[in-house]
Amino acid sequence: MKNIYYVGSGELTFEVIEQIIDNNLKLDLAPEAKERILKCRDYLDQKIQSSDQPLYGITTGFGSLCNINVSSDELSTLQENLVKSHACSVGEEIRPVIVKLMMLLKAHALSLGHSGVQLITVQRILDFFNNDVMPIVYDRGSLGASGDLAPLANLFLPLIGVGDVYYKGKKCEAISVLDEFGWAPVKLKSKEGLALLNGTQFMSANGVYALLKAFKLSKKADLIAALSLEAFDGRIDPFMDCIQQIRPHKGQIETGEYFRKLLEGSEIISQPKKHLQDPYSFRCIPQVHGATKDAIRHAASVLLTEINSVTDNPTIFPDEDLIISGGNFHGQPLALVYDYLAIALAELGNISERRVAQLIMGLRGLPEFLVANPGLNSGFMIPQYTAASIVSQNKMYCYAASSDSIVSSNGQEDHVSMGANAAVKLYRIIDNLEHILAIELMNAAQGIDFRRPLKSSPLLEEFLYAYRKEVPFVKDDIVMYKEIHKTVAFLSRTKLK
Repeated sequence: MKNIYYVGSGELTFEVIEQIIDNNLKLDLAPEAKERILKCRDYLDQKIQSSDQPLYGITTGFGSLCNINVSSDELSTLQENLVKSHACSVGEEIRPVIVKLMMLLKAHALSLGHSGVQLITVQRILDFFNNDVMPIVYDRGSLGASGDLAPLANLFLPLIGVGDVYYKGKKCEAISVLDEFGWAPVKLKSKEGLALLNGTQFMSANGVYALLKAFKLSKKADLIAALSLEAFDGRIDPFMDCIQQIRPHKGQIETGEYFRKLLEGSEIISQPKKHLQDPYSFRCIPQVHGATKDAIRHAASVLLTEINSVTDNPTIFPDEDLIISGGNFHGQPLALVYDYLAIALAELGNISERRVAQLIMGLRGLPEFLVANPGLNSGFMIPQYTAASIVSQNKMYCYAASSDSIVSSNGQEDHVSMGANAAVKLYRIIDNLEHILAIELMNAAQGIDFRRPLKSSPLLEEFLYAYRKEVPFVKDDIVMYKEIHKTVAFLSRTKLK
C-alpha cells in the first residue's frame, strides 16, 4: 500500500480503512475508477441532450418538487442551490476522523461509476482529504433517508467555495483555503449535488469508527474480565471447551478459548477453590461476551456491504441505458444493526460493572472496597458508583432509533430510518464503555495485589506490570478521577496481541 491508497482499485475493508487513517495515507483515484467516472458522466450528458422525458433531480426539482421541470440553462444553479439549502446540520462538530472517513467513503462510492459526477468533483474531495482541509459538519440533522442530506451538504459546501473548514488548526472560510491552494470552486453540473448529498456516508463513517473501536474493546473487555476473575479467585470450569462445544455459538467458543489462553500458567486460577460456583457476571462471561462478539461480527458484515455500495439517487447504468430513481439511500440496514450493536456494547459495560460490584463486597478474602484499612479509607467505593451511573446512561442510549420514523418532504419521504441518530449514539456508548472497563481494570488490579505472592498467568502479569508503571496500587485514599483518566489513556494506547 506504501503511502498512497488508490480509491476505486478494489473493495474497502476495515483493515484498509484503518491503515489509511492510522498511517495518514494519501488518496488517489485508480485509473479504472477514472474511466468509470468519465464514462458515466459522458452518458449522462448525452442522455440529457437526447431525452425529452423529465429525469428526477437532474432536470426536475427534488423531493416533493419532483414534478417541477428545470430549464437546461439552470441545471448547474439547481445543484448548487441544493447543496446550500440542505446544509442544515446542527449540534456538536463531528470529530476530524469522522470527516475524513466521510470523504473517503463518498469518494469510493462515486468511483464506482453510477453517480454521474465530474472527475474534478471527486478529485477535489481527495484534495481536501490529502491536505487535511476539514469541512465543519455537525452531528444532528439527518433522518437517514434520503441518505444523510444535511451533514453531507455541510461536508461538501466548501467544494463550491461556501461554508467553513478547519485548516492548519484554524477555522476559516472555505473560499480562502481554495484561494491558498489555487483551487477554483467546483462548478457543479447536473445531478452532482444529488450525488454528493444522497448517500449514507455520515451513518457509515460513524459506524466504521465505532466498529474499529468495538473490535479492540471486545478483546480488552475479555482481558480485563480475566483479571477480575483472578482477583475474585474465580473458577476456570465455565471456560472449558467442552461446555462451549455443546452450545456452539461462535463468539462463545472464541471467548472460552481466549480465556484459557489468557489464564494459562496462572497460580491463582489453578489453586484449589472453596466455592463451587461463581456469580453470573463471572460464570457467564463466555455467553455474554461471546454474544457481543457475534453482534459485532454481524454489524461489520452489513457495514462492509454498505461502504462498498452506491447509495445516491437516481442511479445511472450506462451499459443498460437506464437512469433509475430508487431508494438505495435509505439507511434501514445500518439503523437496525447500529441499534443491535448499541445493545451489545452496552452489555459489555453492564456485566463489567457487576464484576466491579462483586470485587468490592469484601468476599473471598478481599477487603471491603479493596482497601487495607476500610472505614478510615473509602477505597474503591465510589468508582463503582461512577460505573453504575455510566451503565445507566448507556441503557438510555440503547433506545432503538430505528423504531422511529417522521414524515418529511411534504409526504414524499414518508418513511425514514433514523440511522444517523443510531450512529451518533454509538460513539457515546463506546466512550462510556471505555470508562467502565477502565474502572474494572483499576479494581481487578487492586484485587490481584491482595492475592500476592500468588501470580497470575505470564500474559496477564505482563499486562499488569505495564499498567502498574502508570497507575500504582492504592494504599490510602487518593483522588480517584485522575487514576480513572490515566487508566482510560493506558487502555487506549495499549494494543493487544
